[in-house]
Amino acid sequence: MGERFLGIDTSNYTTSAAVFDGEGGENAGRLLEVRPGELGLRQSDALFQHVKRLPELLGALAEEISLEALGAVGASTRPRAVEGSYMPCFLAGMSAARAIASFLKVPLYFFSHQSGHIAAALYSAGRLSYFERPFYAFHVSGGTTEALLVRPNAAQIFEKELLAQSLDLKAGQAIDRVGGMLGLPFPAGAELDRLAQQSKRRFLVKPSMKGANCCLSGIQNQCQKMLHAGECREDIARFCIESVLAAIDAMAEELLRQDGTYPFLFAGGVMSNRVIRDAIIQKYDASFAEPSFSCDNAAGIAVLAAAQEKNLPR
Repeated sequence: MGERFLGIDTSNYTTSAAVFDGEGGENAGRLLEVRPGELGLRQSDALFQHVKRLPELLGALAEEISLEALGAVGASTRPRAVEGSYMPCFLAGMSAARAIASFLKVPLYFFSHQSGHIAAALYSAGRLSYFERPFYAFHVSGGTTEALLVRPNAAQIFEKELLAQSLDLKAGQAIDRVGGMLGLPFPAGAELDRLAQQSKRRFLVKPSMKGANCCLSGIQNQCQKMLHAGECREDIARFCIESVLAAIDAMAEELLRQDGTYPFLFAGGVMSNRVIRDAIIQKYDASFAEPSFSCDNAAGIAVLAAAQEKNLPR
């Protein structure tokens, strides 16, 4: 049996651990509890829940898949690999990873949560070969709406250059706020997706753009007006999703116009939306993570730990 690689990710909303053996593995995660009617968690509450749940999650994962011959441990340490990117909730995963690696005397590697999302999407989509070529990566979630140019880098597997982003509200924030407005539980992405697919209306949305950057705060305002006007929940949900799609589409078009032609990879919880996914695939050379690998998870961290340790053939 070959070496296995453990990944741990403790984001603001999910406790996750995964094992990767160079070809496949097991990913386990659990959403944190958010009180009904609230649109998020305080960092202290998120950290407390991670500290309680991570040992249980690791124990359950160890029962499903052998952790013998563990070659390295990886953990996410911050949302993005940029100065000032920090959230206390990642301390839970970092601490557990340090303890495990120290006890087993195996290497320990740290990565950003965003890099984990990208690697999880590559693994899920069968595109680990992209580690060896440039590609565009969209990371679209509750905390991030960014378009990146990703290039190979021997020292750190890949490097990322920010090309475009939302200048105000993030796509996942817009979806969760509209979902809350419609009485949906948090996080609202999956329920809003199902609601939007029941709508028979289609909207021609002109996104608010500044170059390749987008502005998304108008989505919430327009949905609020629609609700006050008595429009049905399905149509409001559809308008919200199509507005996010229009912004992502405009960003992608501008990237191709400005920066050349590379394949697209879409990662992050928002990109599991069926309406957005179907429209993007029809238009672009695009790969998506499977829904279970779109939301916060540790699979990408385990893949990155394996690549860092072994420089796996891809």
